[in-house]
Amino acid sequence: MAAGNPVRGIRFASLGSGSRGNCLVVQAGRTRVMVDCGFSVAETERRLARLGLAPEDIDAVLITHEHSDHVGSAAAFSRRHRRPVWLTAGTYDALRDTDFHALRIIHAHEPLALGDLAIDPYPVPHDAREPCQFLFSDGDRRLGLLTDAGSVTPHMRRVLDGCHALLLECNHDVQMLATGPYPESLKRRVGGDFGHLANTQAEALLAEMDTGRLTHLVAMHLSEKNNTEALALEALSRALGCTPQWLDVARQEEGFGWRMA
Repeated sequence: MAAGNPVRGIRFASLGSGSRGNCLVVQAGRTRVMVDCGFSVAETERRLARLGLAPEDIDAVLITHEHSDHVGSAAAFSRRHRRPVWLTAGTYDALRDTDFHALRIIHAHEPLALGDLAIDPYPVPHDAREPCQFLFSDGDRRLGLLTDAGSVTPHMRRVLDGCHALLLECNHDVQMLATGPYPESLKRRVGGDFGHLANTQAEALLAEMDTGRLTHLVAMHLSEKNNTEALALEALSRALGCTPQWLDVARQEEGFGWRMA
């Protein structure tokens, strides 16, 4: 497992979130994983350093799906730094570069154990070959990640119910998408059942969940052309009955710094 001081609970930070690149770091005890690698190798290294980490501090890279803003330099990063990559068979089959240092095929309904982290992948409706998202636990605290899903299934709700921290996609505002600059085909894709979650969909999901344990809620994967931070936070705060100031946003350029679940 990675070197460095262990942590109690789960800590997490984003290297960046949005259509130009996504990468998340999650740690429990001495175990650190990166979720997705959507930036260049050099940019990933730079953003890891911003968190006080080196590539050698990462035990594994988990990939959610094959779209370039999530898988960008995963194979190159794996080769350069000799890190293993974990992904579904469908995602592997959809990739152009599969020359990983080491590979583990995962299944979206089978839990994983990696050092001090228990990881539950779960399937999501997205226009990719075999996409999944993840729930992380140290045996006590639970961190849920949900982005790149066009709709919400009952299984997704059950997985995320009762999380202590939740990273939740608020990709677009429905009205902004409808009147925005995207061509009609792209609007249909983004707003469809296999596209991305709108603010109102994230709000509706929260309203149906047990959120009594939440200490962190972060709006993820905001569209730079079809959403604003204010609109996303307004929707989430309505669902929780809190002020927008209680919430976080993951930004494209800086992501967000370390948080503890």
